[in-house]
Amino acid sequence: MERTLYQWFADSAARHGERVALEVGGGRHTYAELEALSRRLAAEIAAACVGPPSRVGLYAARSLPAYAGYLAIQRLGATAVPLNPSAPAARNRAVAAAAGLDLVLADAGLQPPVLPAATLAVRLDRLDAPPRAVPDALPAGPDDLAYVLFTSGSTGVPKGVPLRHRSVDAYLSHVVPRYGLGPGCRLSQTFDLTFDLSVFDMFAAWGSGATLVVPAPYDLLKPVAFVAREELTHWFSVPSVVSLAMRLRRLAPGAMPSLRWSLFCGEPLTLPQARAWRLAAPGSVLENLYGPTELTVSCTQYRLPADPARWPETANGTVPIGTPYPRVEHLVVDGEGRPAAEGELLLRGVQRFPGYADPGVNPGRFARFDGAAARDAAAAGEAVAPDLWYRTGDRVAWRDGVLVHLGRLDQQVKISGHRVEPGEVEAALRDQPGVVEAVVLAVRGQDGELCLEAACTGTGLDPVALVKGVAGVLPGYMVPRSVTVLDELPLNTNGKVDRRATAAALGA
Repeated sequence: MERTLYQWFADSAARHGERVALEVGGGRHTYAELEALSRRLAAEIAAACVGPPSRVGLYAARSLPAYAGYLAIQRLGATAVPLNPSAPAARNRAVAAAAGLDLVLADAGLQPPVLPAATLAVRLDRLDAPPRAVPDALPAGPDDLAYVLFTSGSTGVPKGVPLRHRSVDAYLSHVVPRYGLGPGCRLSQTFDLTFDLSVFDMFAAWGSGATLVVPAPYDLLKPVAFVAREELTHWFSVPSVVSLAMRLRRLAPGAMPSLRWSLFCGEPLTLPQARAWRLAAPGSVLENLYGPTELTVSCTQYRLPADPARWPETANGTVPIGTPYPRVEHLVVDGEGRPAAEGELLLRGVQRFPGYADPGVNPGRFARFDGAAARDAAAAGEAVAPDLWYRTGDRVAWRDGVLVHLGRLDQQVKISGHRVEPGEVEAALRDQPGVVEAVVLAVRGQDGELCLEAACTGTGLDPVALVKGVAGVLPGYMVPRSVTVLDELPLNTNGKVDRRATAAALGA
């Protein structure tokens, strides 16, 4: 039987009420306590709405109000739309407007920006008082939306990615047993709620009776100490966390003896990163995952052999992304749309999202396979049929029976696991006073990690002011490290911006 996100939690709360569901901010909260808090918040939401809400924004960081609020939204059968308190107010306003929110649930400890929706403040002291009449859990259907997340858009506007309960149910039904999750397991929660990988953190834990352990901000700078202190059994993060630990010389042999599973996703995992982490967690099974937000968190998996001598060697030095999940279909096609051993990865199945929140974004992102070749489908404004393939834009190759990720077919990059469309950053730069043209490049920093650099043309431009201007409208991971003002941007023979020549001009 298919379950909604709330039903995954409620089933565990019924079976494991006295077990600890959440450790955050120095507090420990049982399943029964978290269920009671979510009921009280659901009552506050219901009282603020004329009728049952459809989409509710969640303006909260990784805190008790955030997690109880997420569950309260799900309890009411509404769609959760996380907003990031660390993002500029303009960004959150754009997301709230695009999402069509009924209201915003906000942590009382945070000052939400002025949003195009009613705002309800969450106050934990009010939750200690006699609650309002608590509404019954409103049943959502398998095809109803569980959440909508917004990613970087190449047009300069964030893209809304809606996911159905059916898709998340299929995902959880696969990963919970695969990673041996259940009572006694202790999972990390390293991702912001606006990052789709947080869905694994929360609901793989709460759907199995495990404990979700939330790090304090400084813990993310010392992940090995966090794992050891909290005796975590399951770790999930982007690979750049490993690079940070390597630079700080924290990955001492055997430093994380409690870990049984180590999962990485969001960006390529290199073999050196995997070796360093494995040395520090020798009792941990290490698995590399892949999946765009549009395919519900992750959709392929590769488990590194227990014997490091049997680890694969790949031309680009990355760990393979493996093979698709059982209910995910895949195609690899060449530039003509024909099946090939190397080319673009196309995906479909129960985990595929139903199409972008703005239907105008769908054309060019979906294809129909006629048995010989994949051809573009989904016209502007029409519903995306379930049998259509999602074009990931990722280039992959079959090597020894597994998929290896080879990069992107477009300009999209990953910065600390976040998708970034340089076009959106360029649009923000062009909106700054005096800027005529702009180009944004992803380059390797001295630490080996990708970062953004920008070049622009115009008159009377102050590079520092330009960086600050972009930081006022885009999240931190999308802000260029620096902006270089040029007299003109290098062009190729076709009259287009020559990105290689621009990189050379920047010394990148």
